[in-house]
Amino acid sequence: MSLIPLRDDLVPFLKPYLPANKVQGPDSKPFVTLTYAQSLDSRISKGKGLRTVISHLETKTMTHFLRYHHDGILIGVGTALADDPGLNCKWCPTGETADWQCSPRPIILDPHCKWQYRGSKMHELCTQKQGKPPVIVVKKRPAQIAVIRDVTYLEAPLNVDGNIDWLPLLELLQSEFQLDSIMVEGGAVVINELLSRPDVVDSLIVTIGAKYLGKQGVEVSPPAGEVELDGISWWKGLQDAVMAATPRT
Repeated sequence: MSLIPLRDDLVPFLKPYLPANKVQGPDSKPFVTLTYAQSLDSRISKGKGLRTVISHLETKTMTHFLRYHHDGILIGVGTALADDPGLNCKWCPTGETADWQCSPRPIILDPHCKWQYRGSKMHELCTQKQGKPPVIVVKKRPAQIAVIRDVTYLEAPLNVDGNIDWLPLLELLQSEFQLDSIMVEGGAVVINELLSRPDVVDSLIVTIGAKYLGKQGVEVSPPAGEVELDGISWWKGLQDAVMAATPRT
């Protein structure tokens, strides 16, 4: 699917929330942008495992603009299985060509090795030189893995509860793969965890679509409770509204 042109007013709206506005020190972590689309009733899909269109074509283009400005793009395994996303970038500035070089490096959180790269949309795009191969984050690298060119398995740092430890993981992605900025697109488990981590997330960009998805939908609601935001800005499109902010530390 081709993109419609990027709205001119989206560029100055998004600029303060892009990685280029953060000064990186020698011990800094990657810049993390958490971004997703939700319905008016805070749902990101009609049900678990159901691919759901929420945003307008205007904000679809915005998503690719954001991808262009990040080194990596991270999703959970549930999103990879449900959507079979390409995670490449189809937008580029005038005069450039949108190819694999302007796409972020995909990162798939797949603790128990459920997702298959071979035969996926990502694999197809990589083969066609339209996207980059993924880093697959697992709890433990399987003893037997078929050799797939360019795919990298990374054992995640774990916390005392045996879950992925976000900050050390991000630092590892930066040191091992030179990913100084990472865009996180979902799914619900990842979003809900990171909404409660102002020490991890630098920018929050939420598209609100003009629809309700109902009580059977997959909800975004931070398990830790109230989350406060700073530096809030709003943009209004033909159908969607976009909120950009920074989590309060």
